[in-house]
This record gives sequence, structure tokens and C-alpha cells, in this order.
Amino acid sequence: MRKLVVPLLTITLAVTGCTLGPDAERPQTAADTAATFVNAQDAVTPATDLTPWWTRFGDATTTEMVELALEHNTDLQVAAARLLEAEAAWGQSRSTLWPKVDYNLSASRTKNSFVLPEMGRRTIYSTTYSDGISVSYQVDLFGKLKRTRQAAWANLLAEEAARQTVEHSVIAGVVRARVQVATAERALEIAQDIRTSWERTLATVERRYRSGLVGAVDLHLARENLAATRAAETQIAASVKKARHGLDVLVGRRPGTGPLFPDTLPELPDLSPVPTGLPAALLDRRPDLLRSEMQLSAATYGIGAALANLYPNLTLTGSAGSSSDSLGDLLDIDSVVYNAVAGLVGPIFSGGARRAEVEAARARADAAGAAYAGVVLNALREVEDALVADDANRQRLEHNQQRLAEANSADTLARERYSRGVEPFLKVLETERRMRSAEEALITTRADTWNTRIDLFLALGGDWTLPKTENDKPDAPSEGLPAGHPSADPKSTETKVSS
Repeated sequence: MRKLVVPLLTITLAVTGCTLGPDAERPQTAADTAATFVNAQDAVTPATDLTPWWTRFGDATTTEMVELALEHNTDLQVAAARLLEAEAAWGQSRSTLWPKVDYNLSASRTKNSFVLPEMGRRTIYSTTYSDGISVSYQVDLFGKLKRTRQAAWANLLAEEAARQTVEHSVIAGVVRARVQVATAERALEIAQDIRTSWERTLATVERRYRSGLVGAVDLHLARENLAATRAAETQIAASVKKARHGLDVLVGRRPGTGPLFPDTLPELPDLSPVPTGLPAALLDRRPDLLRSEMQLSAATYGIGAALANLYPNLTLTGSAGSSSDSLGDLLDIDSVVYNAVAGLVGPIFSGGARRAEVEAARARADAAGAAYAGVVLNALREVEDALVADDANRQRLEHNQQRLAEANSADTLARERYSRGVEPFLKVLETERRMRSAEEALITTRADTWNTRIDLFLALGGDWTLPKTENDKPDAPSEGLPAGHPSADPKSTETKVSS
């Protein structure tokens, strides 16, 4: 028996640590072939860390709302729970590094009854006590358990990136909601000014009507326009409340219970020039790209696990204990029992199911790789779109400001000339309509400018002017993540054998 055990242990130690399947690597994408963004004016390397870009807007209320959302938002709580689930799965996969140890204690009482010739029925009672400890360990001959652990670790990183993605989406939602509230409040102020202006205009029309200078048509048109202005004001006031309700939900409080905001939000964000860095920096800044990359890593490690499933599994088990018909004899050396088993189980025929699982794992890895390349392309598109929109909004803003100035001048002149009887009332209606349209266009452009700057921060994964800080690294080892990856642990000493 000893002659068989020694060679078996030697072979086991020789093959333990061999790992089948490819290691995870970051694939080549469109970001690796571009020097700068097409629509970027300058080429500067941005900070590679996630930064509090929302503080760039200089609004203390926005910062306060973001902090509330990070603490109370329900979507973030869901993402955090999923991260804890992935962390538990990682811990479960790590348990395969160690043997499983169980204990058992039992006591049994049996009664046997039988009939003996010439002796009649006899009954025998017996009592048995036993205790023991069992140990089992699965030897990772071909790296199946290791690849499973690596996949679990990649999934954990993917869930952390997913949580960060939700976090950034929530922050962007809070800032957008703050902008929406401020925009709606500004539109309400303008609607109130227009309503006040039309009240004065109606008083002028009524005075001229009583003097016989204008007909009833002008009077009815003035009253109709004032009613329309009041209706628009009511609708805008409702939109202000709805915008506040949306912001309340984002920060995790009951809709309608939030306080009124101080007038601290500027009409425009900081419109300083945007120096855009190298596209490759997106891979280390944007959490959605990291999530896609880690999903690709997990799928890649799944190939190795599927390949290892084609080969035998070696399980070592052993148990030791004692068994006796009395408690006092359990510690007696003669009551000790034990066994040791080395089991090697491998597939012979499964109808091609295991080979099909390997092909399925390769297909999942190919799909994850294509998905990652698509996410990178989409990220580049988002940056380019934000840069184009940012430049266009600057020009729109300038033209709409000039448009509103001219419309205001025309409206003031038309009302003045109407009061002197020089212009017809229809001219006043036309100039007022144009002025209102110009004001709405300017408000919309300002809101678009805010939202475009938010889009740009999200597309770049953060700010580009704050100093670089050290990222927080996970404590657990990455076990074979791509070399140079921020989450990789270069201290892994496990042997890798590609197949």
C-alpha cells in the first residue's frame, strides 16, 4: 500500500497548480489606435482617478444634494447589496483553498427480537456511541477551482464597477434635477414678468377702448393673451413642483417634503475650454468600461474551468473517531476507528456534453470581448458627441442672447407705438410672441449647456483639472487579472499553464 501511496502523492504534487485555459487580457479596441479625440482642441492627459466633478459648478446646494443621494438613494442601496452578494460568492469560492473538516457525535439504541429453537423468543438490546472527525480535500489538478476563484474575483470587481456606475448615474441625475428645478424656476419668473406686462397692456387697451380709440377686437385679443399667459404660468409652476419631486426621490426622501432652494445656481456652468486627454485613459476612469472588462475576464476564466472539467478530479478524504457500546470506552484505544480514501473520478462518455460546455464558454468569452469593444466605441462616441454639443451650445447661446435682445427691443417699441396709436395691436401680439419664443430658446439653450457639461464629465469619467490622487485598491488578490490593470495583484505565485 505504501508503494502505491508515495507515487500517487508525487504525481499529485507535480500536477497541482497547473492551470488550463487562457489568462485574461485587455483586448485591443478603437481607443488604442487613437492619439486624441477628433473634436478636442488640446491634448492633455487628464487625471486617471474618479473625481468629484459636480463641485466644479460652485453650488453648495448641489453638493449637499449629492451627499444626501449617496447616503439615501435606493438604487445605490440595491447596487451595494449586489456587491455584498458578489463578495460572499468570492468568499465561497476561496473556501476551496482549504480542506473541509466536519465532526459527528451519535448515540443509538436498538432492539432485536427473534425466536430460537427450544428457547422461544429472545430480545436483545444494544447501545452504541460514536464520535469522529472527517476531512475531505479536492486537489486542483487542472486549475478548475483556481479558474472558478478568478472568475468570482472578476465578478466581484464587475459588481463594484456596477455600483460605481450607478453612483455616477445618480450623481448626474441629482445635478440634472437641480438644473431642471433652477431652469423651471427661471421660466416661472419670466412667465410672471410676461403676465405682469400683459396686465399693464390690457389696462392700456381697456383705457383706449373706453376712449373709443380701438375696437372690441383689440380688447378681446388682449384678454385672451393674458388668459393664455396665466395658463402657461400655471403649467410652469406645476413643472417646478414635479422637478422638485424628482429630486426628492433621488435623494431618498418623500416627494414634496424637500426645502426650497436658495438662488445659488448660476445660469451657466463654468464654460472654460475643455482640454481632453488620451482616449486610453477612459479605460481606467469609467466604471462601466471596467465592469465590461471584468465581465470579459470572468468569461475568459470560465474557459479554463470548462476545460478542466474534461479531466479527472482527485478527492482525498479521511475520517477518524471511536465507536463503543458505552460512553466510558470511547476514549479507549481499542475503540478507535479510521479510514482514508483517495478517489480519482474522470469522465469516459457524456455524449459530448462536456466538450459542448467548453465551446459554450469560448462563445461567452467571444461575446464578452465584442461587448467590451462595443462599450469602448460607445464611450468614445459619447465623448465626441459631448464635445460637439458643447461647442454648438456656446454658439447657440451667443445667437439666442442676441435674438432675445432684439426681440425685447422690438416688443418695447411696438407697445410704445401702440399706446400712441401708431402701430396696430396685431403688431404687439407678434412682437410679444417672438419675445416669448426667444426667451424659451435661451432657457432651453442654458439647460442644454448644463446637461452637455454633465454628459462630458460622465463620458470622460470625471473632471480633468483636479490633481491626481491615489486610488483605493481592493485587499483581495486578483489571481491573474491583466498585467498592468489597476486591480491586478502582481504577487500571485500560482503556476499558469495556457492551453
